[in-house]
Amino acid sequence: MVQAYRADTENAGAGPQPVSRFRAMRRKLVSDPGIWRRGILLALCSVLLTVVLVLHSDIPNTIGNTGSLIETFLPWFGLFVPVLLILGLVRRSATAVIALVLPAAVWLNLFGGLLFADKSGAGGNLTVATHNVNAGNPDPAGTAQQVAGSGADILALQELPSGKVEAYEDALADRYPHHSVQGTVGLWSKYPVTDSSPVDIKLGWTRAMSATVTTPEGPIKVYVAHLPSVRVKLNAGFTANQRDDSADALGEAIADDPVERVVLLGDLNGTMNDRSLNAVTAQMRSTQGAAGDGFGFSWPASFPMARIDQIMVRGVEPRASWTLPATDSDHLPIAARVQW
Repeated sequence: MVQAYRADTENAGAGPQPVSRFRAMRRKLVSDPGIWRRGILLALCSVLLTVVLVLHSDIPNTIGNTGSLIETFLPWFGLFVPVLLILGLVRRSATAVIALVLPAAVWLNLFGGLLFADKSGAGGNLTVATHNVNAGNPDPAGTAQQVAGSGADILALQELPSGKVEAYEDALADRYPHHSVQGTVGLWSKYPVTDSSPVDIKLGWTRAMSATVTTPEGPIKVYVAHLPSVRVKLNAGFTANQRDDSADALGEAIADDPVERVVLLGDLNGTMNDRSLNAVTAQMRSTQGAAGDGFGFSWPASFPMARIDQIMVRGVEPRASWTLPATDSDHLPIAARVQW
């Protein structure tokens, strides 16, 4: 009787073993005949996303400046990858999930260095900052003092209404004994400012200027610019023709300048990816791209989606670039340290 009981017990223990949830899911997926046929449309969406990321510079601007609009918000196209991944998993489509390798790899190649790498370093003998203060800013003095608190040696401001210039001048007088205002843009400096003059960017009024700042390490040419705004309209697309013409004029002025060391500070109303700014971006380096941490988005201040405020240099080496805390403007101020 004892032997029979043992035999029954042993036989009972040799029955079917529980299967892990993961193995069960894998077995179910493998045995699913539609796993490769489903999700073809999602896979095609991944291919289209890859094409846009790879060939964004070839998308024409002839209709509504579509190419420039896409390039302005190009980093955000990466959000389509997790969306397509979720849809692929919901559809239980191996084709859709595997196809996502393409856009994910391209996006990481384009922007992974900005997202995951902090390129800022020590050193730098000049700190510069720029801010579009917003013409309707309710607290000019507070905004000016807040940006000056960054410790910048040179500070550029854009969108200065004539009735508020004095408020900015008074707020910055103690920190910056030298300054020049041309039209709606201004330059404040701890060091002497000479040869200040407007720069014609084909607008009919002054929204750009240049000046020589004599620092302890030597002179440097500083450009301050506020290019025309762009608009996204349902019936016209990305309306940026005036901005594009002004960018060409600004780029020509900088290219014709024989000075070796040049810094451009301002609101360019466009990102470094926008091919319409090539006249400027092709001859200068972005401090954020060369020595920044992350994307450095500056607009809109409430939820930054694009870096349209720029610090660009020629003849000097970027050491660090960063975004400053929000003010009462709709833009975030930005700053950088450079070395020569």
